[in-house]
Amino acid sequence: MERLFSTEKVGGRALYKLQAVTVFAGICLVLCYRATHIPAAGTCRAAWLGMLAAELWFGFYWVITQSVRWHPVRRRTFKDRLAARYGDRLPCVDIFVCTADPHSEPPSLVMATVLSLMAYNYPPEKLNVYLSDDGGSVLTFYALWETSSFAKHWLPFCRRYNIEPRSPAAYFAESEKPNDPRGLEEWSFVKGLYEEMTERIDSAVRSANVPEEIRANHRGFSEWNTGITSKDHQPIVQVLIDGKDRDAVDNEGNVLPTLVYMAREKRPQYHHNFKAGAMNALIRVSSVISNSPIILNVDCDMYSNNSDAIRDAMCFFLDQEMGHKIAFVQHPQNYNNMTKNNIYGNSFTVFNHVELRGFDGVGGPLYIGTGCFHRREILCGRRFTNDYKEEWDRGIKEKIELSINQTEEKAKSLATCIYEHNTQWGNEIGVKYGFPVEDVITGLTIHCRGWKSVCNNPLREAFTGVAPKTLAQTILQHKRWSEGNFSIFLSKYCPFIFGNGNISLQQQMAYSVYGLWAPNSLATLYYVIIPSMGLLKGIPLFPKVMSPWIMPYMYVSVVKNIYSAYEALLYGDTLRGWWNGQRMWMIRRITSYLYGVIDTVRKMLGLSKMAFLVSPKVSDEDELKRYEQEIMEFGTSSPDYVIIATIALLNVVCLVGGLCRIFTSGRNMTLNGFFLQVVLCGLLVIINVPIYEAMFLRKDRGRIPFSVTLTSVGFVMLALSVPLF
Repeated sequence: MERLFSTEKVGGRALYKLQAVTVFAGICLVLCYRATHIPAAGTCRAAWLGMLAAELWFGFYWVITQSVRWHPVRRRTFKDRLAARYGDRLPCVDIFVCTADPHSEPPSLVMATVLSLMAYNYPPEKLNVYLSDDGGSVLTFYALWETSSFAKHWLPFCRRYNIEPRSPAAYFAESEKPNDPRGLEEWSFVKGLYEEMTERIDSAVRSANVPEEIRANHRGFSEWNTGITSKDHQPIVQVLIDGKDRDAVDNEGNVLPTLVYMAREKRPQYHHNFKAGAMNALIRVSSVISNSPIILNVDCDMYSNNSDAIRDAMCFFLDQEMGHKIAFVQHPQNYNNMTKNNIYGNSFTVFNHVELRGFDGVGGPLYIGTGCFHRREILCGRRFTNDYKEEWDRGIKEKIELSINQTEEKAKSLATCIYEHNTQWGNEIGVKYGFPVEDVITGLTIHCRGWKSVCNNPLREAFTGVAPKTLAQTILQHKRWSEGNFSIFLSKYCPFIFGNGNISLQQQMAYSVYGLWAPNSLATLYYVIIPSMGLLKGIPLFPKVMSPWIMPYMYVSVVKNIYSAYEALLYGDTLRGWWNGQRMWMIRRITSYLYGVIDTVRKMLGLSKMAFLVSPKVSDEDELKRYEQEIMEFGTSSPDYVIIATIALLNVVCLVGGLCRIFTSGRNMTLNGFFLQVVLCGLLVIINVPIYEAMFLRKDRGRIPFSVTLTSVGFVMLALSVPLF
């Protein structure tokens, strides 16, 4: 029988492997030089040993990263074969969307995502869309109620014209008006309906109130008559569209997907386990409404960009040869609001095309929390056995014929605060608790139970979302990721311990690439401070310019960066975008990842508790304008900016002071081991040019505040006065 998907090796890896082998040889020579030229006990021995430790770390981490770069694979699906073999006899799918705050995550944005998921090219009677509102907001419920009405127009429009993407916000922003009069009339009509709906939703959010005349239109609004708050409310489950109801049809008489609103119970005295808790409540609530064997979870800002994404996923699950081994199908994260030159380094093009596929080549990619199709049974703790066989129609067979009211009441009982007490939920069942990156630890656990996963990266991106539009948002996002992954690495779930004997060594290394993001901050901080200060104080820390030992340093640095730039250009980035990415590589490591280390250690010592901060999806007009102009956003007196400004100022002072020392000391000083320190310090100054502009030249509200600049000057003076050498 013909396969439903194929696996191909990514081409062009011979060049990479040649580069990697030579770079590895260079790293070994660098470490050899550093270890065999330790100066006698004196003023710079400690600094030299620190350089050895930093270079050992960089070398070790580079070796770890090869696990996701050595054997990348590409998957290709055959949807025509799926259609020929199964027709519409396809499994039911439950789609989970999670939101938490109507102000950080505007309901109109969330509803565009929901509509795109309802409009899949898939039998609508087999689609069930659930929105988890962890803010328990009547504004979000109102927005979903509006969406349930607009869907009756939107879904037929999508089918008739086979449009892409099926998020109305993205479609009307990208599409041009049709040429034919009839198409133009319908296009304008649907666009008008959407804009009116969006304005009503946005107006309600601005006023923080849903008018009483609207509340009377649905019994669900009565849930908010008791003065509930986002952190203290009863469980709420409302079926806005019942797919089993014959009257639940669109304007052309076609069945609509089931649409459900859920706000799990929140009480101040009970820990709610953040997004993981919401996901587990969704798993239980959906089990009594639809109980589909496949679950898709999507972040509220990651709309469906490809209406065939579900059929793509089914090619993996229904494949006769490999399907029974696959636990989940992970799609990459893509963004539709990237600037041309990737100002904040948020483009994941290389990660998506190389690292995620490389992860796939060693046992399957990690679960990244969105754009992922799961088997329900496996997400609920089932271990792999060779005789495993999925009952694809059980979701239909097990539906209990209850009234909507009875179904909602039963579902509410599964979303209470106390339901999980003395159960294995969050441990052996469902999404795991205890880590800020619940997705990664859940995926690791699934892999250690014997299952495989696959990465599907189709030509037309399956999901597209909103990237952070400010530096603060970017730093916050990476802080959560680095802290979460590092806390996993230091726990009993460390891939080298938990995964030993369960997954391959390469897959253990692949998970550790992200688990060790945070400690990169320590070696990076050392490398951007100590060589520059050594230059200023006349302490050489690298080989002399005429020494043969300088060659491995130069080779590793030049070749690694040339290949990095080539890879970025190959997958669509610009050269300036690559350079911006290098700047953000440094900034993330001296801020986000440093905080990741500090907060993880604090939690291990019991000095703080785990928190989950929602990344804002909104920016004011000035911030948005500067983002589009690719001007870095600061504007507040954040400790993050103090660190960034201090490092930038320290390097420019060290470069100027060091060059003055060299010029006044004659040519011999240049040959005495300072060439690489001058180059390193000079590159750090060049890469920090936007920081200097924000401190001294810019006048807009996004500049670095004078208080931050003044504080940074103080720290630089303090650093230069400390006898480190």
